[in-house]
Amino acid sequence: MPTIRVEMFEGRTPEQKSALVAALTEACVRTIGASPESVDILLFDIAKQNWATAGTLWSDRAAPPKPAG
Repeated sequence: MPTIRVEMFEGRTPEQKSALVAALTEACVRTIGASPESVDILLFDIAKQNWATAGTLWSDRAAPPKPAG
C-alpha cells in the first residue's frame, strides 16, 4: 500500500533509523488502516555537500554555535 521515501542528512545510527521506520509504520497503521506488512519505507542518506537550500550547500553553512555550559 503506502511507500514512504525519507531523505535526510547522513549520520543517523541504525538504532535511530529502526525507531523511525517503526514509528512511520505505526502511523500508517493507525491513521490509514494499512497493515504493517504493506508499508514500505525507503531511507536515503544524503551527504551535506549534495543538498542545498536557498542556493547554499549545507556543507558550506556555518556550524550552529554550541550551547554554553
